[in-house]
Amino acid sequence: MSYVALSGLSAAQKDLNTTSNNIANANTYGFKESRAEFGDVYSTSIFSNSKTATGGGAQATMVAQQFHEGSSIYTNNPMDMRISGQGFFAVAGDRLQPADNQLTRNGAFHLDKENYMVTAKDEFLLGYEVDEASGEVTSYEPKALKIPDQFGKPKPSENVEIGLNLPANAIAKDPALFDINDPDTYNKATSVTTYDSLGQPYKMTTYYLKDATQPNRWNAFYTLTDSEGEKPVNIAAGDATNATGHLGHSIVFNNDGTAQSVNSGQPITTEALGAGAVPINLNGADPAQAMNIKFKDPTQYAAPFEMRRFNEDGATTGYLAKVDIDSKGSIVGTYSNGEDVTLGRVAMVRVANQQGLAQEGGTQWSVTQGSGGAVWGEASQGAFGDIQSGTIEQSNIDMTQELVDLISAQRNFQANSRALEVGNQLQQNILQIR
Repeated sequence: MSYVALSGLSAAQKDLNTTSNNIANANTYGFKESRAEFGDVYSTSIFSNSKTATGGGAQATMVAQQFHEGSSIYTNNPMDMRISGQGFFAVAGDRLQPADNQLTRNGAFHLDKENYMVTAKDEFLLGYEVDEASGEVTSYEPKALKIPDQFGKPKPSENVEIGLNLPANAIAKDPALFDINDPDTYNKATSVTTYDSLGQPYKMTTYYLKDATQPNRWNAFYTLTDSEGEKPVNIAAGDATNATGHLGHSIVFNNDGTAQSVNSGQPITTEALGAGAVPINLNGADPAQAMNIKFKDPTQYAAPFEMRRFNEDGATTGYLAKVDIDSKGSIVGTYSNGEDVTLGRVAMVRVANQQGLAQEGGTQWSVTQGSGGAVWGEASQGAFGDIQSGTIEQSNIDMTQELVDLISAQRNFQANSRALEVGNQLQQNILQIR
């Protein structure tokens, strides 16, 4: 009887420990509750009668983890993630040894001093390399995910695209009198930032004036502003000029307001930045840089001046401004130069038997023979769930149920204690028989 009661005490203690551990981790991100499972002990020998044999007590057969999802807690950190559905994140203690990894549902990540995405224990989040242009995964070999704090070499401005309406009822001006310092000598002006080969910015200003010498003709002149001030930029083979020899180009319109010709049908290219009577101060940048100017369907309608398009393709070096993560786990960095770059894809892992995973502590598990091998993939693909940025999965325990289980385990412990006490008393009575 004593051995049966002792086994019951041990089982009840296991149940108490398991429930207490669940309650202790109520606020642990990504924690999965455990459930103590028991079986009876029953054995017979060839000399016993199985029909009259009693059980030998109880034993713990497994402490099984329950992998259903926990609720969400929303944060202001875009690098916090939760998995909505099946799958685990993979983290490695050594970024050079990604094969030695563990699995977790705790998605609280941040950047370390080298801009790697890491856990609170400085373990590296694993992911895949992607093509910067298409954003598609180029290699499914998991690596530590790094978020560069700057992106891209400077790209000199090569093409400027302009789309606009020039008002048909504008007051005509004499192009020979054009002066950038006198707003009465032109009709409108617009500006855009351009870049040289070192990424240095320059304000490019376009001046428009309706030509008084020819109907339905507009002239355009350009300037760049460097550290020394605003300077004229000439157009190669320009067909419009002012009194100081500043070369621009013309746009001739048909009677229906559509463009007939731009610069007499010749390509519009600015003069090399290091050339001209007043060369641009380039601080060592390429002096041969020139820009091609393309007008996209310019019009002259009886409507106000309107810029429909004013784009250029240059860029300076960008510094990391923010990070976003989409439902597929694509990490998109936004940089100060206006570039949005897909930097990587968060890796996802699943196993055939979650109950076979080995607990490693810190809400992490490792793959075992019982769990089956790790299957790598991407979020939102196949059996893998989506990734939600800016939120973390909380513990999946139900506090009310855990407190009820705690009371039940306590009563079981007390009952087995009483059984042990009764058994001990019976033995004492037998020993006192004379």
